[in-house]
Amino acid sequence: MGCCESKLEAEISEVKEENKAQNHHSTPPLYQAPSPVPPPTAAAAAVPSFSEFSLTDLKAATNNFSSEFIVSESGDKAPNLVYKGRLQNRRWIAVKKFKKLAWPDPKQFAEEAWGLGKLRHPRLANLIGYCCDGDERLLVAEYMPNDTLAKHLFHWERQTIEWAMRLRVALYIAEALEYCSNEGHQLYHDLNAYRVLFDEDGDPRLSCFGFMKNSRDGRSYSTNLAYTPPEYLKNGRVTPESVMYSFGTVLLDLLSGKHIPPSHALDMIRGKNIIVLMDSHLEGKFSTEDARVVVNLASQCLQYEPKERPSTKDLISTLRPLQPKSDVPSYVMLGISKHEDAPPTPKRPLSPMGEACSRMDLTAIHQILVMTHYRDDEGTNELSFQEWTQQMKDMLDARKRGDFAFRDKDFKTAMDCYSQFIDVGTMVSPTVYARRSLCYLMFDQPDAALRDAMQAQCVYPDWPTAFYMQSVALAKLEMDQDAADMLNEAAALEEKRQKGGRGS
Repeated sequence: MGCCESKLEAEISEVKEENKAQNHHSTPPLYQAPSPVPPPTAAAAAVPSFSEFSLTDLKAATNNFSSEFIVSESGDKAPNLVYKGRLQNRRWIAVKKFKKLAWPDPKQFAEEAWGLGKLRHPRLANLIGYCCDGDERLLVAEYMPNDTLAKHLFHWERQTIEWAMRLRVALYIAEALEYCSNEGHQLYHDLNAYRVLFDEDGDPRLSCFGFMKNSRDGRSYSTNLAYTPPEYLKNGRVTPESVMYSFGTVLLDLLSGKHIPPSHALDMIRGKNIIVLMDSHLEGKFSTEDARVVVNLASQCLQYEPKERPSTKDLISTLRPLQPKSDVPSYVMLGISKHEDAPPTPKRPLSPMGEACSRMDLTAIHQILVMTHYRDDEGTNELSFQEWTQQMKDMLDARKRGDFAFRDKDFKTAMDCYSQFIDVGTMVSPTVYARRSLCYLMFDQPDAALRDAMQAQCVYPDWPTAFYMQSVALAKLEMDQDAADMLNEAAALEEKRQKGGRGS
């Protein structure tokens, strides 16, 4: 899968496209983004860049879209299925499968997906890619392992959500909507309790799938019409005010622990029967004053006239002062186990490179990469006589300058020279990707380092060094279990090489 990660962020020259095809890389995307996707914020640094996925990769990740991998909870209400999957780099993903009839034009689907792919925020289950292949229309996002708000509110098995956590959910989703609104994405389609997901730390996140219409020209709401904004019933169009109405229905869910029609709830609110509205499973363990504030906010969101509803800024200014347990982790309030941080002991004995990577000893890794030079690149390129152009000579000269700088630990110069070599694209080198990956690590850029290590794996799928470099980058990104898995995989490949194989 790694081969898709870095080549979709800038325009690709004709020469680069032709030579990548010769080297069995995936085809360029149907739609080229008008400008590179901006780098992720520090809070979302572990999220990979948005890219095009191949259908083969997504089939492999989801066991050919097996019914056992379906995670969508809304059943017949949802026209599109969501699957969980795991990529070759061990990253878990969620894949939403649209019907071709919903998006007959693949270019339109790709344009919409690329626009959403720029969003990066810790309050979102961020999109990381898409796929248009034949009749398939797929979106790929971060996988959230701790179920939906609907599951925790309506179908809980161990414990219901405590009041403080409900207030946190409301605030975090308001912050997600505010961020997206500021980024030019004000329209969220069918906001409901199934769209709110909980990540590995129990923090609530808003699914980015809701920013993508169910179809280019079709319905934007798939839930019961009783919960649909009144203006949508009139003209079939979603507005920012419609999103506020839907946010109000989520507030009702949080208050009552039930999915009740807004008209019924408003009657209760007008009758000042607030206590009857509150979830009995809370057993009175909530602030009546704060509950009245939230009820009032829900009432404002559910106003019949769109102009009378609050803005996202109003939501945040109202909800932020109501957070009673800001120092308590979400997983504690949800009653779930914390994500395990400590990596298990590697299952195989490690080589010097493996040991250096397990210790994240960048100096030792550098020494090993200098010593091994380019001996593992043999056979990764087959160049014709016609390709020995002046451009080719300049490219090799850039690599040579990069090698001198890398040897002398001038990692900034090495990074620049290796980038010149890579950007031409006439020749691919797993070693160059591995070396530039280390350069990125030296400058504390683990997300870029991971992309380069994955590119090295794409060029040379069974190269242990590519897996070792991924393990270091994953560890730097605090994805410890994935880092340990990658370390074991690298050790297994080295063991295989020792028994006779390429580069041995």
